Amino acid sequence: MDSMRDREKEQGESQGNEGAPPASYVPLERLNEETGFSSAEENWPPEGTTEWQPPRKTKDRNRKSSSSSSNSASGADAGIPDRLDDVLERLRNEVGYGVSFDVVVREMVFGGRRAAFFFMNGLSMGLLLTDIIKRLTYLQAEDLSADAFHDFFNHYVPASQVSPVTEWNKMLTSVLSGDTAFLIDKETTALIIDAKNFPSRGPDEPTIERVVRGSRDGFTETLMVNISLVRRRLRDPQLRYELLKVGERTQTDICVAYIDDLADKELVESIKDKIKMVHVDGLPLADKQLEEATVQRGWNPYPLVRYSERPDVVSAHLLEGAVAVFVDTSPSVMILPTTFFDLVQHAEENRQTPFIGTYLRWVRFIGIFASLFLLPLWLMFVLYPELKPAALNVLGPQETGKLPLVLQFLMVEVGVDLMRLASVHTPSTLATAMSLVAAIMIGDIAVKTGFFINEVILYMAIAAIGMFATPSYELGLANRIVRLLLIIVVAAFRVPGFVIATTAVIMMLSMQRSFNRPYMWPFIPFDPRAVWNIIVRQPVLKNRTRPNLLRPQQRDKMPRTD
Repeated sequence: MDSMRDREKEQGESQGNEGAPPASYVPLERLNEETGFSSAEENWPPEGTTEWQPPRKTKDRNRKSSSSSSNSASGADAGIPDRLDDVLERLRNEVGYGVSFDVVVREMVFGGRRAAFFFMNGLSMGLLLTDIIKRLTYLQAEDLSADAFHDFFNHYVPASQVSPVTEWNKMLTSVLSGDTAFLIDKETTALIIDAKNFPSRGPDEPTIERVVRGSRDGFTETLMVNISLVRRRLRDPQLRYELLKVGERTQTDICVAYIDDLADKELVESIKDKIKMVHVDGLPLADKQLEEATVQRGWNPYPLVRYSERPDVVSAHLLEGAVAVFVDTSPSVMILPTTFFDLVQHAEENRQTPFIGTYLRWVRFIGIFASLFLLPLWLMFVLYPELKPAALNVLGPQETGKLPLVLQFLMVEVGVDLMRLASVHTPSTLATAMSLVAAIMIGDIAVKTGFFINEVILYMAIAAIGMFATPSYELGLANRIVRLLLIIVVAAFRVPGFVIATTAVIMMLSMQRSFNRPYMWPFIPFDPRAVWNIIVRQPVLKNRTRPNLLRPQQRDKMPRTD
């Protein structure tokens, strides 16, 4: 083994001399005559060759210093240097090899050829790389031909997913994404070995979309795990996963998922085009930043995409003809396009019988309506008692408190938001104590001191329950902003203000579009069959068609019996 190293060292030194070929150097013309290969790139591989061969290119035999070759490669030439020493120098300059402790380069000699494994510690599977190295150590010099890369790629690297790459930047991006690069001295092509091993948690049940009965697995921060959870439920050969990259620095993996013979082709292309048009430094906040860059432009508080952390929900939408967008490092998936009424549906409705599912849906609708209009309507009835029906006389406050009612409402709204933020940042062991402080020490004492009245606390609690009952967290926050707007408008302009503000909000939502689909469908434009499917949770065998909104290629879900 020492003699092999000495021989390789002598070859490397002779290669650096101007005009002197290395000891193992074979002229290109002689190699072409012996193998029958042509130096022209378009004639490679030769006829009858079935194994992959890298394209041959004429190279300048007069070598320059490593620094000059590195500079030229980083400029117009984006290829991989053929000298391993030049590769290591570029890794030191561009990736921080020797400075960053997680950048690992393992240099070895296999079959008399110097080679190196380049990977990121913590992102690669150490056991797999060890097995590959163990296999390669059995190689002898006579096992490798003049085309060592061909032999390594087709015969000696025991890995299931291996691909060649000739571009330097593509090789760097692959390694920074978790792959391992196998670099061979005197070769301008590297082998990319898929040996990813990302740190991840288990697919636990999502905290927001819990169900009484149903699957308990949820998406994680690892892209491969997420798409596997959907593939497990959709064993359809037409399911497509297209991978894109966004971010000049983060190179975030974006996966566009759809069923090829169901989804609207124009919709799929529109989504991919918008993602490709995003030119930012990076997406460290994953899907939310991608949404703002592609869909949610402006200050509209209402969400134009639906987020889900449940694989069964995403699978159900894909079967309807929708498109799902997975973003690496995010446990939630964007479902496109979406409507206001998609955001108020929950998986629990489909886990119960149609009657119970319809009942739960109506209870949820009532809660959402109360979270929007209960407080503004009650305040309007207090300011205008003559508008209140006789049967609702008990709703009026007996006392108004030391503060004006509108100020009480605004303070309680802010207080609920503070408690919500505090609950997010409070350790779980102290959550119960914080709830007691909020309910007893703040609410009860505030009423007894006369700053608030009982009715304000009561109706605010009902509105907060309705907001928390909203399946979409983003929709609940948007409804809270609209409720605050209605309270202020009612206090300032009374009945005309309430009517005008409500009409303006409905018109704004009616003009919104999610990927050229109306946001208030099926009410605007009106689709009676779709409206009925929203009001009533249909039995599975009765729900035979896909929504018109998605323009699916196949409208029927199952064969018609009539």
